[in-house]
Amino acid sequence: MLKIINLSKRFAVEDQEIRALDGLNLEVDNGEFCTIIGPSGCGKSTLLRIIAGLETKTTGELIWDNPPKLGYVFQNYALFPYLTVFENIEFGLKMEGVALHDRTKIVLELIEEVGLTGFEDKHPKELSGGMKQRVGIARSLSIEPNVLLLDEPFSSVDEFTAESLRDLLLKLWHKRKITIIMVTHLIREALEMSDQIVVMTPRPGTVEKILENELKRPRNLRSDDFFKMEDKLRELIKF
Repeated sequence: MLKIINLSKRFAVEDQEIRALDGLNLEVDNGEFCTIIGPSGCGKSTLLRIIAGLETKTTGELIWDNPPKLGYVFQNYALFPYLTVFENIEFGLKMEGVALHDRTKIVLELIEEVGLTGFEDKHPKELSGGMKQRVGIARSLSIEPNVLLLDEPFSSVDEFTAESLRDLLLKLWHKRKITIIMVTHLIREALEMSDQIVVMTPRPGTVEKILENELKRPRNLRSDDFFKMEDKLRELIKF
């Protein structure tokens, strides 16, 4: 579905050139759950933003089989504080000109699906971090994307909340059969969720190794096979 060829990204900071990404190659198949992992500052989020069109590349190619419809879930929620839960989820649909009756139906179904029934009229300041991210996920799915991009979506919540959000995301992925590309810094999260794990090098970031996750779903996080894969992945990540 997506092929990235020899991708590079350079920033100019004062009089110094910083190479964030250098000669990165990657392929992501249709319907795949792909996780990008690597040391802090290796360019994971920069890569995701380039895929999303939020950053420009310096050199290289991004080739899609078909024009993608992208949804994006931010690490810091990025909700509109003056809009309610309903209105935040509805926002993208309004921008697309979807009729009121249709978008109301879509939003209410998503609110139920992500577990926010009863919070339709609440504002972000009235929500917990986990609830805010549920709104962010629902908003990204409202436009029916075929590719969902997530930038460390569970890093701002506690582990118990993160566990429930991971379960939710996997259910949504199985139901919709969309392509997911997620950035994370957690090894166990990558192993629990993804089909393909892309290990990046320290900056300038490029692909160190692509690991096909052969663990059967649903993943048993306490199995010997899981621990072996965890050790293998840990050895690949260079800090």
